[in-house]
Amino acid sequence: MRLLPRIHTVYVARTVLVTVLLTWAVLVGVDLVVSGLLSEIDNIGEGNYTAATALTYVLYTVPRRAYMMFPTAAVIGALMGLGQLAATSELTALRALGLSRRRISLAAAVPLVALTALMIVNGETLGPWAQRAGDTLKAAARSNDMVVARYSGLWAREGNTFLNAQVGQQRSEGDRQWLELGDVRLFEFDDDGRLVSVARAELAEHTGSGWLLRGVHRTWFEERAVTRTEAMEETWASQLDAASLATAGNLWRPRYQTAADLKRGIEYRERNGLDAAEYEEHYWGRWFYPFNVLALCLAAIPFAFGSLRSGGLGRRLFIGVVFALGFWLLQNQFVRLAGVYRFDFRIAYLIPPLLMMAISFALFRRRSG
Repeated sequence: MRLLPRIHTVYVARTVLVTVLLTWAVLVGVDLVVSGLLSEIDNIGEGNYTAATALTYVLYTVPRRAYMMFPTAAVIGALMGLGQLAATSELTALRALGLSRRRISLAAAVPLVALTALMIVNGETLGPWAQRAGDTLKAAARSNDMVVARYSGLWAREGNTFLNAQVGQQRSEGDRQWLELGDVRLFEFDDDGRLVSVARAELAEHTGSGWLLRGVHRTWFEERAVTRTEAMEETWASQLDAASLATAGNLWRPRYQTAADLKRGIEYRERNGLDAAEYEEHYWGRWFYPFNVLALCLAAIPFAFGSLRSGGLGRRLFIGVVFALGFWLLQNQFVRLAGVYRFDFRIAYLIPPLLMMAISFALFRRRSG
């Protein structure tokens, strides 16, 4: 008797998995064409940016688009899968065999948990890496100079010192990798805002614990005199690194960064008295991503036991879209309010799923009664 529920649990999970994957593929495909290929047509012809390069760039964005589209695909696919079972009276048959609504809901949640875990890993590894590689490829092709395209005109702040670099690149030698900036200028101010010195360095290499400046020419501004000094090498103890510089120069958009990069971006901005709200928004969005997906899907599942039984594919699709759009509009509104009124983003991300789960629980108990 124990074997039957397990077989039917696998059947429910497999049905939901198939419909979620199909829905996911359609949504990602539409997004690739509409906001991917079509938006890149206007850029073709700039520098060496060809149609093949545009296609390559769009393919690089697939992991990121899959991550963004998965929550919507999950709720629509779950509703369509369970709705299909409800429409053919298979859910009724499963309940007659002894499967409770809670057991069926948990069976539907199993593939969603597995796919959500996969997307969490993707969002912290492949997605940001591929997006960054695609952006670098695109910028290099359009500007004919990858180094200048990535770091040209970079400005960053570290305490009372402002850095400006005209060119830069990632260097490697064996297992060692480091960031190298060229034609660097450092503007140092005192606490009263008075310019203390201006330094120009031919090269600046990030050594892990700080920066090594090469070919330094520094001008000191004293109360009654201006002096100049030169040095072959000079160290600059700074917490700026490649991720902080990318954050400071908006080279990598916050929504495409990993949680670790976002955390460094928040620390950099707080350390220098800058607004970190945008980075906090996306940072906590990463943490609440799995909770949002599962809460949204579990909140929609009770509809499969009643509202979808007599409805066709169009009705199931409509309810899924309404659920997904309603949830994300509600959450985006709370997140925007958190940014405007400066309250904790964790509260903004927590309220919508809790509200949806409460409504779903009430409906679930009502239908069970």
